Amino acid sequence: MVEKIVFGDIYRNKRVLVTGNTGFKGAWLSTWLISLGADVYGISNEIVTQPSMFEELKLEEKMIHYFADVRDLSAVKNIIEKIEPHFVFHLAAQPIVSLSYKEPVDTISTNVMGTTNILECLRNYQKPCTAIIITSDKCYDNVEWIYGYKETDALGGKDVYSGSKGAAELIFKSYFHSFFKNEKGTVQIASARAGNVIGGGDWALDRIVPDCMRSWSEGKIVEIRSPRATRPWQHVLEPLSGYLQLGERLFKDHSLNGESFNFGPKPEYNHTVQELLEDMSTRWNFENSKDAYTVTGDIKFYEAGLLKLNCDKALFYFQWKPTLDYKNLIQFTSDWYFEFYKKKGEMFSYTTSQIKRYEDLATMDEIQWTK
Repeated sequence: MVEKIVFGDIYRNKRVLVTGNTGFKGAWLSTWLISLGADVYGISNEIVTQPSMFEELKLEEKMIHYFADVRDLSAVKNIIEKIEPHFVFHLAAQPIVSLSYKEPVDTISTNVMGTTNILECLRNYQKPCTAIIITSDKCYDNVEWIYGYKETDALGGKDVYSGSKGAAELIFKSYFHSFFKNEKGTVQIASARAGNVIGGGDWALDRIVPDCMRSWSEGKIVEIRSPRATRPWQHVLEPLSGYLQLGERLFKDHSLNGESFNFGPKPEYNHTVQELLEDMSTRWNFENSKDAYTVTGDIKFYEAGLLKLNCDKALFYFQWKPTLDYKNLIQFTSDWYFEFYKKKGEMFSYTTSQIKRYEDLATMDEIQWTK
């Protein structure tokens, strides 16, 4: 059987640094990179949740991990100089909106100064390196219009979390124009913006899917705040495929240096919270899907409403587009948690099998990064 080649096999035997590798997205990205044959390194200051995908997949045995805070410039600089990475994916952040209301200074220092420190280390890095700085769709000044936000739209936000992400993008832009714009073949940088993602292995607080899975695994009903709220749901592998394809293209095409790209689902993937929960609950054998949740009016903090991304730029430059339809999104997510809670399977192998299935679906759909 001929081995499938994805992302041009660009990551095989490359040293790849993932900051925030103990988090939900970081653990998925690390697992995918390991399956691609990369030598994966990680920087994170803590195990952020219990359970933890990083621990459940035993990733500490499969990559080299450094416990360090990205706000510690000296520590990060020493690690990067030791690793000498070919690629850097910067995901380390305080990612929870509700927590930003309790800990605004920590949120700002992590998301803004953490990003600044990574860029500062790369500014003084003397070897070829491709770096993807990941922020969020919350970086945009959300005026809640019905159109998708483009990379040229205004940055900002009404809450601390959104402001920290907008500020991180401004730091990225200023560092590019000040230090990286005229680089010739050394460090290339780009930023990536994606919305909320779901998928197996997320146990963060105040997120609808982890809240459901914790409750349903114990046979409990979950409380939800806004059943009619509509979100552009996407599986975690969707934006990660964008980050990896952007890394590949930036490595090969330095004209993308300093660019920013959105990665989001198709518009028709918008569904209400209620629809999402009812569809996922079927895997957990509820006789009536409406028995899986109850509605509470307890909204503890401001949450932005409609926020969609326009991903035409990524489609134009390297033909990126989502792979999973809504049915597969539900299946991938529900099955991972069911495997963990009910079957108690070996989760690294199961996660890798989902990645391979995702690659197969992308290949069948002739997605560009599979060619």
